[in-house]
Amino acid sequence: MAVLEVTGATFEKEVLQSDRPVLADFYANWCGPCKMLRPILEEISDDRQDVKVVSINIDEEDELAEQFDVSAIPCVVLIKDGMEADRSVGLKPREALEELL
Repeated sequence: MAVLEVTGATFEKEVLQSDRPVLADFYANWCGPCKMLRPILEEISDDRQDVKVVSINIDEEDELAEQFDVSAIPCVVLIKDGMEADRSVGLKPREALEELL
């Protein structure tokens, strides 16, 4: 399953109302570490059917970034039952991201 790009318009349905835990990747196109994290998130999305992986461009969705108090990127937020359960800031290996789950 591919990483799903989420906007303010689709955030509630795709993330807050998800029946699975969601890894939300807050990123920017100009961020080098964000680009390096993307293949790791795609692997998790492909391998883990129990988790939904979404990405949120902070330059286009600044209100969502503000809502989740994102001050550094990449920032991966684990959301369960519509609430933040954990987060990881910076480029991390797959194992570290899976520990969030």
